Amino acid sequence: MNDVTHQRIKTNGIWLHIAEQGTGPLVLLLHGFPDIWYSWRHQIPFLANHGYHVVAPDLRGYGDSDSPLSPSSYTFMHLVGDIIGLLDHFGEQQAFVVGHDWGAVIAWHLCLFRPERVKGLINISVPYFDRNPKAKYADALIRTYGDGFYISQFQEPGRAERAFARHDYLTVMKKFLLMTQTDNLIAPPGVEIIDYLQTPSWIPPWITEEEIQVYADKFQESGFTGGFNYYRAMNWNWELTAPWQGSKILVPVKFLVGDKDLGFENAGVREYVQGDTFRSLVPNLEVVILDGHHFLQQEKHQEVSQEILSFLRKFPAE
Repeated sequence: MNDVTHQRIKTNGIWLHIAEQGTGPLVLLLHGFPDIWYSWRHQIPFLANHGYHVVAPDLRGYGDSDSPLSPSSYTFMHLVGDIIGLLDHFGEQQAFVVGHDWGAVIAWHLCLFRPERVKGLINISVPYFDRNPKAKYADALIRTYGDGFYISQFQEPGRAERAFARHDYLTVMKKFLLMTQTDNLIAPPGVEIIDYLQTPSWIPPWITEEEIQVYADKFQESGFTGGFNYYRAMNWNWELTAPWQGSKILVPVKFLVGDKDLGFENAGVREYVQGDTFRSLVPNLEVVILDGHHFLQQEKHQEVSQEILSFLRKFPAE
């Protein structure tokens, strides 16, 4: 990690902080919630040492990047525009893209809106779903899972912020990063999700207390509002994506998921990923299921790094 450099880049009207290493074809690594560029600390030097120019931004609202206050500044148009601005900054017509969690959602929509800018995609944890024409994203989830569902509780500005503030930042990060439950994130009536999540009594061997502290220190500086705003923009995203209803992802894709990822174990996602509908929407698709949980690129970093590299090597050198 000593060879990783940092800078802030003006893109799409805001400043994004990036971590960067290596030379060669551009590989963008897009993190999720609650996360920062540091999520990719294992993949950055690995891919750089194998001949790639690796760039991992703090997405808007996170870390050392700008964090617009309004949720309306976190639509797919804004988030994809940020990534296009990064490609333009580096003078690259195309890049490989790797996304996890919300980073995967952004990457899917980058491929939907601007497929000519993506050479190949590796997404982790969140598969591509076609837009439901009958129900807005957040509204549908709230109706299905109720007020205890974490996305429901993230909707009201200030609610989740107040709940999270009752815990120190290290505890909050442990509750998320070390989560092993496979049932959905739904708190009992009258309970906030951050209070409901267990604080693990031990730290697994794939991460250290010092590494978790890196996250805690950064979120203590930036707060969580930027991350919550991704969820607060979900209904706007439903309206904005109407022209792409029924569209397919046509770029080459490798999809990785942990077999114990709570998002994989609920709402029929396992059956969807292993079935025909996903492949009909993403025709050029390879699916890899690994032994692991949600933060797969950290928990199983060696396997994930090798899966990324094996995909990248399928493309001829320019």
